Formats: sequence, structure tokens, C-alpha cells
Amino acid sequence: MFVTGASRGIGAAIAADLNKRGYRVVGTSRTTTTPDVEGVSFVHCDVRDAQSVATAAAQAREILGEIDIVVNCAGIMNDGLLLTQTHEAVQDVLDTNLTGSINVARETVPDMMGNKWGRLVFVSSIVALWGSPGQVNYAASKSGLIGLARSLAWELGRAGITSNVVLPGLVETDMIADLSEARRKEIISQTPLRRTGRPEEVAALVAYLVSEDAGFITGSSIPIGGGVGMGV
Repeated sequence: MFVTGASRGIGAAIAADLNKRGYRVVGTSRTTTTPDVEGVSFVHCDVRDAQSVATAAAQAREILGEIDIVVNCAGIMNDGLLLTQTHEAVQDVLDTNLTGSINVARETVPDMMGNKWGRLVFVSSIVALWGSPGQVNYAASKSGLIGLARSLAWELGRAGITSNVVLPGLVETDMIADLSEARRKEIISQTPLRRTGRPEEVAALVAYLVSEDAGFITGSSIPIGGGVGMGV
């Protein structure tokens, strides 16, 4: 199993959870420092760079053999109103969150096609459906993952490969550490369960989607945000 962005936050929770469930997990990290996630092997990978992805996948195969399950969780935020943002600030988010997932899928899907079985899961965000001021680049990149996953569901279904998206709401990770208290309260007030989520809750959903039991689920976009954005 190959989990991108596994060094922290939701990605780390997913990698750790899958390891506890008995999967052999290779995670990727954009930094050269080896993260400390129990039971998870790490390779360096900058998902924006197709060659870096190819190298990381080759290293993962040395540990795992063929790659049959991929969870695309690598992502960044760089918030700001569109008219105040530089081209670079916009492009880096798109390249990491969307193009990076395309790079990873393109590199790993051949293994799954050879086996006539595979699982692709893309970690998006409820913002993909909801929109958010100051997050044009982030919302666009996360919306793109829905189109990517659905298109791959059509392309790969006959090979027994599923492709799905999970859309977390406000989850307690360091990615939201800079969120103002006012904005936090505003989002929670619009969340029927009136709380933030835990990374472990997202991990449990991903674990189901990569299991044999989820073999008839593909092309789905599943919100996990306590009901926030319901009906969008």
C-alpha cells in the first residue's frame, strides 16, 4: 500500500491505521527527514515532479512488491483572496494537490491493471463542494480530484480497480492551526454534529474503501464532515 502525504495529519492517521489493520504501508514525505509513524516505511517524494514519483514508486515496490492500493493524501494550502495571490502561490497548490495525484495514479495504476485488482482513494475536502473565500486555489484543486476519480472509475472499472474520493470537513490537524477562532466557530455552527472531526475518523472510512467489502463502490465522493455542506 502506497500512501502519499503520510508524514502528518490525516495522511499519517491513514497510514498508521492501515498498518494496524495488517497492511504493509509505504508512505511518502516531501521532506528528507524520516517521519515517525509507527510501522510505516517512508520514501522521499515530491508529487509535483513526475520523476520523483517514479523513483518513489520504484522504492516502494522494493518493499511491497507490486502496488495495489494507493491513497493520495499529499496536499497543501496557501490561502488568500485571488486578487492578492501570486501566480506561484496558486500554481503550487494546484500542482501539489491535483497534478500530484495524477502523477501518482499514472505511475501506480499499471501494477493494478496487471493484477486485475486495485484501490485508488483521493483525499479531497468538503471545500470542493462548498467553496470558501480565500481558497480559490485549494477548492479548485480539491474539486479536480472528484473529476479525476470519476474518470478513472470509468477507465479502470473493467480491470477490477475502484476509484473513490473522501471529502473531510474541519478535521483537527496542524493544517488548520492558523484558522481564526471566529472562522472555526462559524464552521462548527454550520456543522450538524457541532464539532470538529478526528483524523482517525477519516482513516476508518479510507480503510473501508480499500477493503474487499467495498468492491462495488467506485466513482463515489463521500463527505465526512459531520454534515457540513449537506445537500450541496
